[in-house]
Amino acid sequence: MTRRATERACGVVSNIKKSETGMLKVQSLSRRFGALVAVDGLSFEVAPGEVLGFLGPNGAGKSTTMKMITGFLTPSSGTATICGHDIQTDPVAAKRELGYLPEGAPAYGDMTVEQFLRFIARIREIPAGEIQQRIDTVIDSIQLQAVVHRPIEALSKGYKRRVGLAQAILHDPKVLILDEPTDGLDPNQKHEVRKLIRSMAKDKVIVVSTHILEEVPAVCTRAMLIAKGHALFDGTPEQLSAKSRYHQAVTVQLDAVDDAAEALRALDGAASVETGPRSVTVFPTPGASLIEPVNQLARERGWQTHSIFQEPGRLDDVFRSLTEAA
Repeated sequence: MTRRATERACGVVSNIKKSETGMLKVQSLSRRFGALVAVDGLSFEVAPGEVLGFLGPNGAGKSTTMKMITGFLTPSSGTATICGHDIQTDPVAAKRELGYLPEGAPAYGDMTVEQFLRFIARIREIPAGEIQQRIDTVIDSIQLQAVVHRPIEALSKGYKRRVGLAQAILHDPKVLILDEPTDGLDPNQKHEVRKLIRSMAKDKVIVVSTHILEEVPAVCTRAMLIAKGHALFDGTPEQLSAKSRYHQAVTVQLDAVDDAAEALRALDGAASVETGPRSVTVFPTPGASLIEPVNQLARERGWQTHSIFQEPGRLDDVFRSLTEAA
């Protein structure tokens, strides 16, 4: 990748005063590749303090949308504005407000981590007296201390991903677009990145494009699900979970599955029962609540349970049902 291509992919620009508006607005955004419509008329707004989880299966149009919002790809129609600046007609001002972690996390392999971040800091026109402090802060936040003097080409996929995140937040942008930010990270690293995202969310617009459903309850205040370039859902993670057929079902984990299943079927308010190797899930009729009756039944029968809990809803269940019907 050329240096100019990397700068563009990272959203690196300069010489524009920051806007006072802190909003991301997308209106009727579409992108066609010949006969293929990858994104079809998406519209949404994200305000400071929101973390939008942008969800969808592979090929849904997530990365294409992110590339159009950040100016990396020209829309076939529609607009995207960053803090009041149109990304197509006023790209330099828009990108000044923007931090972008693209899918491939482009960087210069022959540079060390510190050299690369110092280069990005100069391009971003961070004042010379503040550069070292900003680099130190970001390295500490993303836990890059162990590799700060290593060439980027020698790093693991997880460390390269973290370097990409570091360049995205180095200039403290108002709008942060993260495409699969935890891809390639181990569980501990994922936890740290999620904690960082939550800590930055108070005064920023953050969009997290992902197919990893666990990211939604972990970091997002809002979820948008797309498939085939269309929006299928836009609401809170709790509202998305409530669309699951498991919402408010009660699961009992125990060894005596057959006996428990028979007893649970007979409960007032039980619509159906589903069994697993060491669990029974009972689904309520509309308006019924089963958690107390199930607990009482377990005590009366003397079941040796491992756990009894009311399901909030299963995101994988909602994801399949909505996207397969699209």
